[in-house]
Amino acid sequence: MKGVSETMRAVRIARHGGPEVLELAEVAVPAPQAGEVLVRVAAVALNNTDLWTREGAYGRPGDPDALSGWRGPIGFPRIQGADVAGRVVAVGADVDESLVGRRVVVDPAIYDTEGPDANPVGLMGSERDGGYAEYVTAPAERAHDVTGSPLTDDQLATLPTAYGTALGMIERGRLRAGETVLVSGASGGVGLALVQIARARGARVLAISSGSKIDAVREAGAHEVLDRAEDIAEQARVAAPDGIDVALDVVAGHLVGDGLPLLREGGRWVIAGALGGYDVAFDVRRLYLHNAQVIGSAMHTPTHFGLLMDLARKAEIQPVVAAAFPLDQAAQAQEELARRRHVGKIVMRP
Repeated sequence: MKGVSETMRAVRIARHGGPEVLELAEVAVPAPQAGEVLVRVAAVALNNTDLWTREGAYGRPGDPDALSGWRGPIGFPRIQGADVAGRVVAVGADVDESLVGRRVVVDPAIYDTEGPDANPVGLMGSERDGGYAEYVTAPAERAHDVTGSPLTDDQLATLPTAYGTALGMIERGRLRAGETVLVSGASGGVGLALVQIARARGARVLAISSGSKIDAVREAGAHEVLDRAEDIAEQARVAAPDGIDVALDVVAGHLVGDGLPLLREGGRWVIAGALGGYDVAFDVRRLYLHNAQVIGSAMHTPTHFGLLMDLARKAEIQPVVAAAFPLDQAAQAQEELARRRHVGKIVMRP
């Protein structure tokens, strides 16, 4: 491939475990297959998914404690990293060569079918090699041209998983302008994305965050910030006496049972994470007597991702980059992510 070296630096995992299983290696640059592009990685963002995939923390149906990747066993060694921004440097057979040189964001989802409403059943960095490397391959239709975006490479890299997950939640929750929305875990990557996109949609945003991060969450666009350390349901009743239309929840745990009574008639509670625990109990009468819905949401569809790229091209969202690390400090970067002291997203620059 013209202008591309034969080997590259990459960070791989050969087994599940702690940060020590992340190993820097010199490996062959992958060749783009038919229908694929080769992207030189400018920035790759970190996600909780990286931690849980490395740890094997997803469990399996019927065995919640089993070591497993996102959708089952992982093929090792695996290069992690779902969120890539970079430039196309080569194309495989049957791909338009004019893509070479274009600045792109890669949709990391591996979908179950063709079509605009397909469901993600795999993920770059989990079910196929990802962006903790100098180069990565991707299907050409998943490389979205953002050449004209005023956002930086670091900002663009923050978008795929966090903002894709957020937009999927907002779309599945049918959030409309003028509605009141409750966002949990609002200082995290997905939470901050939810605040920004919901605000851009014209919703009134109530966000839940810890005390030290409240100002940053308000700055991101929250109208009211509820302190996680206090009684959340009581704070929400004061801030939204008429109730909540949509809850966008990455925490789950006790929040679901405590929060469902806050929903207005026909309200929607959308869950895309379990930071507060996966074992949930609630009064089912609060569901059916009020025509409420509990909705699961894992990432995005191709349609949702297209909407996200439109936001990126117009810079209608301003991702917050908390810190940037070089590739050889992947373990330190993941440890920083796990501490949860930051606001926004952590990126690496290969």
